[in-house]
Amino acid sequence: MTEIAHELHAVLRSNLADVHHIVLVLSGKGGVGKSTISTELALALRHAGKKVGILDVDLCGPSIPRMLNAQNKDVHQCDAGWVPVFVDKEKTISLMSIGFLLENSDDAVVWRGPKKNALIKQFVCDVAWGELDFLIVDTPPGTSDEHISVVENLRQYNPDGAILVTTPQAVSVGDVRRELTFCKKTGLHILGIIENMSGFICPHCTECANIFSKGGGEELAKQAGVPFLGSVPLDPRLAQSLEEGKDFLSTFPQSAAFEAIQHIAEQILNNSAVNV
Repeated sequence: MTEIAHELHAVLRSNLADVHHIVLVLSGKGGVGKSTISTELALALRHAGKKVGILDVDLCGPSIPRMLNAQNKDVHQCDAGWVPVFVDKEKTISLMSIGFLLENSDDAVVWRGPKKNALIKQFVCDVAWGELDFLIVDTPPGTSDEHISVVENLRQYNPDGAILVTTPQAVSVGDVRRELTFCKKTGLHILGIIENMSGFICPHCTECANIFSKGGGEELAKQAGVPFLGSVPLDPRLAQSLEEGKDFLSTFPQSAAFEAIQHIAEQILNNSAVNV
């Protein structure tokens, strides 16, 4: 190996060397709330006293900067690469997203696969995260070459595994079946399935109406023999918090969605304690 290759290898190791747990969030279908789950899981882990990073590799739909009210922040360079954006004063949540690299937030990313894969490799290898308890990787929907690139570039860092997000409808559950197959073919451990938008919480009477049916995600988890991490109901207050870049978990601790997200975070924490 040449001296330059040795130096590059050292940089690749150092940037994720102090990241203790890596969790990917996948969905076979768009619009199931994958970025919402990634954001709220990161906030729940932060509330549990953990230092968290979010790597947003949804290159064509980078929505997490807005969800965390960080869309106007700038990414800076250091000797080890890009410095992620801190979204809170305490610097307990850091974020890297292509949204920070676009001149205009309305710009479309019209790239072919090789250019996307090259940026994903940069995101995995060239972001100076420092010490993190958890790195949450928010991926685009599907099982394309972008997902293969993410998994292959993270493999040497032994990620904990993947959380799969679905909604209750059969069409969404069917797409998650394909995501399960993707994980098995790529050797990615499955931490569990989350059923998002599982019922609608009325803001006036707090009753739950199953407008998208219910139980599809839990049934799929049973059939596949993987953990079912929980159901997160639709809550208008959660949607509003994400639109405004506010911390839903701090504002509405009595909500059913808060309880569901906390329960999921506890399971991730318990799993990480086993895999220290």
